[in-house]
Amino acid sequence: MTFGRIARITFLISLVVLLFAFIGSSESHLLAVAATPSGGSELHCTPVGGTVMTNFGVISPTSTLGTATGDLRGAVSASLLGPPEAGPGNTVIFHVQHHFVTETGDTILIDPATATSVPIGPGLFAILSYPVHIKGGTGKFARATGDFTNIGEVLLPHAPDTAGGTTVFRYTGQVCFAASDNP
Repeated sequence: MTFGRIARITFLISLVVLLFAFIGSSESHLLAVAATPSGGSELHCTPVGGTVMTNFGVISPTSTLGTATGDLRGAVSASLLGPPEAGPGNTVIFHVQHHFVTETGDTILIDPATATSVPIGPGLFAILSYPVHIKGGTGKFARATGDFTNIGEVLLPHAPDTAGGTTVFRYTGQVCFAASDNP
């Protein structure tokens, strides 16, 4: 082979590699834009964190009402969707529906959540796993999605008293907004 032929082959291989790199880069950008829920707008995700403190018996014996601090600050309530269930390894499972209204009046819609806990005293449970998914809402949360996790404890009210139970949680995660929503 001559030096000129080797140079041409090297040049063509370099062009092919650059072409594939360019196509791959463009395709991943198009896939990222197409995958956004707002039909073409890119997502802007921000970390969230704070605390939630609620009391049982304010609304009903199986619902709580209280406050959220931090990035989702405002009012929060949670309703047990059934009695606690025994889980594997001495755990107790709670199925919960949350209701958030921020201090600016926006509603945050939440999928039903499952909290896995372990009893640590009479009516007292430590939360081991408690993921929560945001699926929209009103105002700046209209097209928002997000996920956060909770750690904390639940103190159930003692029957027949429907008051006296509390929850205390620390939440951390992220909320994603369509770029055009400017949170």
